[in-house]
Amino acid sequence: MPKTILGIGAHYDDCVFGISGTLLKAVRKNHRVVILSLIGDYSNWKPAAGRHKEIVAGTIKLGQEYGVEMKFLDFTGMRFDVNQATKTAVAEAITEIQPDVAFMLWPHDSHPDHEVASALSKTALGHGDRLLDGAPAQRFRGTGRIFQFDNGPRHTIGFEPNTFVDVTDEWPQAIAWLGKLMALVQNQPFDPAKPDGAMRTKESISAYRGATCGVRYAEAFRSANAYPQEIL
Repeated sequence: MPKTILGIGAHYDDCVFGISGTLLKAVRKNHRVVILSLIGDYSNWKPAAGRHKEIVAGTIKLGQEYGVEMKFLDFTGMRFDVNQATKTAVAEAITEIQPDVAFMLWPHDSHPDHEVASALSKTALGHGDRLLDGAPAQRFRGTGRIFQFDNGPRHTIGFEPNTFVDVTDEWPQAIAWLGKLMALVQNQPFDPAKPDGAMRTKESISAYRGATCGVRYAEAFRSANAYPQEIL
């Protein structure tokens, strides 16, 4: 049966950088795939000056091209924290999406937005019914599998994965998706022959994770809980 797969990030690019191959694999298997970015207001981010709405709209359009629903909350970078209002907003979004499998940011990070997003995701995914009242609380259901992902060097701290996904088949689409998103933000045409820093970093990480588990490219996760696996 088709499942709903949810990736939660702080920013528009967190899931596209971290888990694009895994999400595209889910699309290929005919699952519903959703990315929820908690920050939807980039008006205080200098690279988006005067274009913040255009960037959000372009991110949504790119997601559609790859079969992924892109959703944004209205948080502003560096101006949201873990409190009742933000926990409730994330729980409401998760209740609406109804994920069967969810991916969230690793909690230890040098970027404050990533750490806040991870804490909100953990609370809302696991205890959304206790954050909501009435009918929404009744509609909330727990997510069957939750996995944490890293956001690359200079951000993630102390990440030790225990789950790997082979994304070799999805790699051409995954790296192109990231490249097109970076080009959108830079307001430049996408040239696959000229990979930017994000693309080069993504390839280095994915090749390393692939070498770890014996494939060409892989994405790595830490399961939030211990799950039984069929290995025979």
